[in-house]
Amino acid sequence: MRVVVIGAGIVGAAVAAGLTRRGARVTVLEERFAGAGTTGASFGLVTADHTESEPYHTLAHAAVHAHHALGSDAFVPTGHLVWATERAGLEELNRRVDWLAGRDYAVEWITAARAAELEPGLVPRPDGTEYALFPEEAHVFPARLLGRLLAEARAGGADVETGVAVREIRSNGSGANVVLADGDVRTADYVVSCAGRWTGMLLDVATLDSRMPGAHTGGFLASTTPVTAPLSRVLSTDRLSVRPDGGGRLLLRAPDLDAGADPAVPPPPRVGAELLSRLPELLTGTDGAHVEQVRVAQHAGPCRGRTAAGFVDHAYRVYAAVTRDGITLAPLLADLVAGELHGTESALLSPFRPGAEVLAFPG
Repeated sequence: MRVVVIGAGIVGAAVAAGLTRRGARVTVLEERFAGAGTTGASFGLVTADHTESEPYHTLAHAAVHAHHALGSDAFVPTGHLVWATERAGLEELNRRVDWLAGRDYAVEWITAARAAELEPGLVPRPDGTEYALFPEEAHVFPARLLGRLLAEARAGGADVETGVAVREIRSNGSGANVVLADGDVRTADYVVSCAGRWTGMLLDVATLDSRMPGAHTGGFLASTTPVTAPLSRVLSTDRLSVRPDGGGRLLLRAPDLDAGADPAVPPPPRVGAELLSRLPELLTGTDGAHVEQVRVAQHAGPCRGRTAAGFVDHAYRVYAAVTRDGITLAPLLADLVAGELHGTESALLSPFRPGAEVLAFPG
C-alpha cells in the first residue's frame, strides 16, 4: 500500500508512524517544516477531561492510555492538579469531577496539605479552595514527541519531504493523485490529509457537512526564563495554567486573555506582562522571572466538534483527520487511522465522520 500523508505536524507524524508499522510505503509532504503549524505552539496537556460529549470523552480517554503505552521520553505522566476558589470555578470543577468520576475516570479530591506535598512550591491558597488531582493525565514536550514519531516513521521506510506545497488532490476508484505547487504529481493508493486548520483549503468539501471545513481558535502561550520554583506537573487554576517547559522554564496560559489572538499579528506586550504578573499567585521562587517569548497558538477545530476523521471522497481514497486535540489524540490516531486504511473500521472514530450524512465507512 502506498500512502501520501499531507502535513508533518503531530497528527501527520503519528499517522505516518502507524502506517509504517503496518508495512505501508509512506511519503509525508510538508509545505514548511515539521511542526511549523499548530504543533509548534501547543500547551501540551494530555487529557480526556471533556464532559460535553460521552463519545468524545471515550475517544480521548483511550488516547490518554495510548500515550502511557507509547512510553515516549517526551511524555511526562505526573498528573494534572486543578484548583478553584471563586464560586463559578468551584461549581464548574465540582460538576466536572462528578461527571468524570461517574465514568471511572481517574480523578480524586485532595487536601491542601496533599497538594503541597505534591508541589512544594505552591503558594498557600485561601480557605475554601478545592483541589482535584487527575493522576493519569500528563504533559508532553510537543517538539520532542514529534521527533520521536517522525524518527519511527523514517525507520519504517517513510520519506519525509519538507518545503513541498500541495495544491490539489484528485481521487478515483484505483487511487489518488496529489498535485504539487511546482506541477509535479505524486500517485498513491490513499492520501491522508493531516493539514490541521488548512484542511479546508486542500479538500473539496462542498458536498460535506459543516464538520469538515474547520473553524479555529487561538490563544497566547508565554514561556519564562528559568526559575527556581519546583514544578513537576500541570497546574490549572481560575486565573492561570502553568506547566514545566524544560530547563527550569515555565509555560503559561490564561484563556481569559485569548480574545484577539491572531498568528498574523505580533502578541501585544501587555499579554506577557499580565501572564507573568499572575505567576506569583501560584508558585514561590518565581521572583526575577521574565517572559522570553509569547507565541500565538491556533488550533484546528471542526465546526461541529473537536475532531473529524474519515474518508472525504466517494472513491474512499482520500482520508482526513483534523482535531482540536492533536497532542492528546496523536498516539491513538496512529493506530486507528492506519487500521481504517487497511479496512478495519474504528468504533471510537465512527461518531466523528466528516460528512457523516454523505459518507459511511466502506464495506
